[in-house]
Amino acid sequence: MENNTTFKPSLKLMDATMLVAGSMIGSGIFIVSADITRNVGSAGWLMFVWLITGFMTLTAALSYGELSAMFPRAGGQYVYLKEAYRPIVGFLYGWSFFTVIQTATIAAVGVAFAKFTAYLVPQVSETRVIFDAGFVTVSPAQLLSIVVIVFLTWINMHGVKSGKIVQTVFTIAKLLSLLGLIVFGLFALKTSVWDKNWQNAWDMHRLNADGSVAQYTTIAALGAIASAMVGSIFSSDSWNNVTFIAGEIKNPKRNIGLSLALGTLIVTIIYLLINVMYTGVLSLHEIAAADRDRVGVEASRHIFGSAGTVVIALLIMVSTFGCNNGLIMSGARVYYSMAKDGLFFKSVGTLNKNSVPGIGLWLQCVFACLWSLSGKYGDLLDMISFVVVIFYVLTIIGIFILRKKQPNAERPYKAFGYPVLPIIYIIMGLAFCILLIKYKPAYTYPGLIITLTGIPVYYLMGGRKKIADQ
Repeated sequence: MENNTTFKPSLKLMDATMLVAGSMIGSGIFIVSADITRNVGSAGWLMFVWLITGFMTLTAALSYGELSAMFPRAGGQYVYLKEAYRPIVGFLYGWSFFTVIQTATIAAVGVAFAKFTAYLVPQVSETRVIFDAGFVTVSPAQLLSIVVIVFLTWINMHGVKSGKIVQTVFTIAKLLSLLGLIVFGLFALKTSVWDKNWQNAWDMHRLNADGSVAQYTTIAALGAIASAMVGSIFSSDSWNNVTFIAGEIKNPKRNIGLSLALGTLIVTIIYLLINVMYTGVLSLHEIAAADRDRVGVEASRHIFGSAGTVVIALLIMVSTFGCNNGLIMSGARVYYSMAKDGLFFKSVGTLNKNSVPGIGLWLQCVFACLWSLSGKYGDLLDMISFVVVIFYVLTIIGIFILRKKQPNAERPYKAFGYPVLPIIYIIMGLAFCILLIKYKPAYTYPGLIITLTGIPVYYLMGGRKKIADQ
């Protein structure tokens, strides 16, 4: 088979922006507001959690613009960490990215697609069991997830142009659908519900699904905010996927940073508007007690009546399908860059005849399918939020390090608001992680342990020697 040795720059600014927005919007925005509301108990604090998450995401994206302009090549965040620190730091990111962050996210988004397909085709319900081996049970939803993952991997095997068509079409479709949902929701807004929700907008308390409440101490309230942000951060994550595919973007020094800014801004605004809509059509108790946390389904029923379930199911199917395409398209480029550095299987560092890392795509596919079968991806994603934010903080600290290490390096774009905004992000990110360690240790240690298992793997691969020999 004929192989190519270089990526083909095929993605324009529009394509890159759609990759950012499309990778961010999956099923989370339709679900996690239930848990946030239970944690903070009021409309004002619900919006605050989404606002602070949006601020952090935008700040990080604007900061990453400097790094993407300095190192406009495949691998993105892995490359930035390797350059700012030591190769082992980049490897630990790549290791956690491959073992959990990207592959378990692909699995979770794939199963979410299947779960909402079951609203239209009950035969693929997650509650049905078609195989039970004792240690693992398999449902039609898991099998459908695997089919979707394999299909999207196959599409992306045919070149970045095939992937970008799917990405752009589905992202535009979901953005328009979300805007439609917001507009119809605001027309269906109930004044009595809105007034009651916003009457004591800043009274923070624990709001249980049964309607009971529990007041917080000041310190516990900070822990509640951190716990609530696990969901909003997960729903806003994957914005950095565009940096992984830098080698295939036209004029990357300009377009990566710009696409990061535009994509994250678009999604942040939409997320805020959706939550405003939720508080206008659903009581806080209805948001907190939504069946299986499916706030989007509950809101859609209030807006569209009996047809609401079908409307939201179709919207989430479009959303998750497009989201997974973006995750699958970009993820394999990280493993490709690691392989080029001798830190992953050598064959993963090759491109197929369509100029894409085909072996990396299929390896990612296999791991994502295994996570789909395991049924444990949801727990792991909660646990990995801590690690994801730690790596974001390290990457942004890397901007300061690289300005000292490489003061004369070309910087076509410099981090917006430097040094103030990056410092604010670092402080907020560290505060989030410290609060999680204190109040939600189960959300921190498993992800940290998974990441640290990469240290012996790095040395077993002879990482230090391979990097030194280059």
